[in-house]
Amino acid sequence: MKIEFWSDIVCPYCGLMDHRLHQALDRFPYGDQVQVVHRSFQLHPDLPREGVSQRELITMAGAPATTVDRVLRPIERAAEAEGLTPYHAVDRTLGPTDLAHELLAYATDQGCGAEIWTAMFRAHFGQARKLWTAEEVLDFAAEVGLDRDGAAEALRSRRYRARVATDQREAERLGARGAPFLVFDGRFAVPGAIGTDDLLAVITKAWAESHPTPQPLPVLGGTEGVCTPDGCAVPDRTS
Repeated sequence: MKIEFWSDIVCPYCGLMDHRLHQALDRFPYGDQVQVVHRSFQLHPDLPREGVSQRELITMAGAPATTVDRVLRPIERAAEAEGLTPYHAVDRTLGPTDLAHELLAYATDQGCGAEIWTAMFRAHFGQARKLWTAEEVLDFAAEVGLDRDGAAEALRSRRYRARVATDQREAERLGARGAPFLVFDGRFAVPGAIGTDDLLAVITKAWAESHPTPQPLPVLGGTEGVCTPDGCAVPDRTS
């Protein structure tokens, strides 16, 4: 079974959902048979390369100041309750994530995409890490074991730019208006964050639909007898 997970590394619900997805798959009996494919969805591509604080972004977007206490602090509390700590949803800087997503696409081609996505979420939300410039992204790449020269060439050539853009267009075609956005085996989508128990229920439903249990065929008429591994028998005609 395949789960496609569209997200942005600056989206606090996305980082939380990455953690919950790991938790749900650990509890799912067939978790080792589920492929998670991370896809890109950029939320703030037009932010300045040097970044802005979360509070500045709230002001720039015209959102009420209560957004911090009403939306972001509860995300931090939820993360802490679920063992994901520290988790900085407020006291951090946000910037354009195009280069970060191109590095993630490069990591996917190196066979370690899921691990690097999780590591990048932890770097940004756990350490309030800035990942907006090529130097910042390449420093992160080296720290998580990616080849810095290979990653630098990938960013310099911008050969993953089209893939990142295609990911976003595909999400929008499927109905996404933001992130996180998850698609289960191409059968149905879940927009937004849900709890681990609900996520496990969706995974179980998707698995059941793509792996139906064979049902016995209806029996028509009678038989003259039947043989089983224990021997053969004739039908009882005394009744």
